[in-house]
Amino acid sequence: MNITEYRHEWKHEITFCDLLAIRSRMSAIARADAHALEGRYSIRSLYFDNLSDKALREKLDGVNRREKFRLRYYNGDTGLIHLEKKSKVNGLGTKASARLTAAEAQRLLDGDYGWMLGSSRPLLEELYSKMHSQGLRPRTIVDYTREPFIFAPGNVRITLDYDIRTGLDSINFLNPDCVTVPVPDSPIILEVKWDEFLPAIIRDAVQLTGRRTAAFSKYAACRMYG
Repeated sequence: MNITEYRHEWKHEITFCDLLAIRSRMSAIARADAHALEGRYSIRSLYFDNLSDKALREKLDGVNRREKFRLRYYNGDTGLIHLEKKSKVNGLGTKASARLTAAEAQRLLDGDYGWMLGSSRPLLEELYSKMHSQGLRPRTIVDYTREPFIFAPGNVRITLDYDIRTGLDSINFLNPDCVTVPVPDSPIILEVKWDEFLPAIIRDAVQLTGRRTAAFSKYAACRMYG
């Protein structure tokens, strides 16, 4: 299981004109993510929640200590799937991840969970435990496009996310032809993540007149419709 340290995070809801400005600035001072294709990649996630909408309610209520589980792959490549747990404490975030095969992911989607307990992957075993204790189940597909930039000092990652789509009540996660629909009025999201310090050059470059940090959640937005 891979675990990152707790990191700072800003989120801004921005306009298309803002996106063009940030893209231009980042192209001049940061480098593109090596995994991006022509500067961007597509992301598909499948989030877990329970019948009481625990993860959704904690996000909407601003609970100080919260977590959510998801499956994720990039650019339609189901040969590289990750189970991820995102945690927030006092506004700082961290992420743990573990790899799954497509066959393992499908077993999970089919309701076959027993194998997870003996998988020798702590994160899978934790999800298994919480599927039993909290009733977590696959809930909602979230698709979107991301433009990522990296700035080495401060381990800064700047991303532009847009074209957010929801699978409604479908959990057909591995099917590339699974129908998803645009989330109405979803904004473009600028995210900035860093470790101990945010370099002034990045801080200045992401400043936009009239924009404030926001708590926008792609998962919450998609759950409005499924």
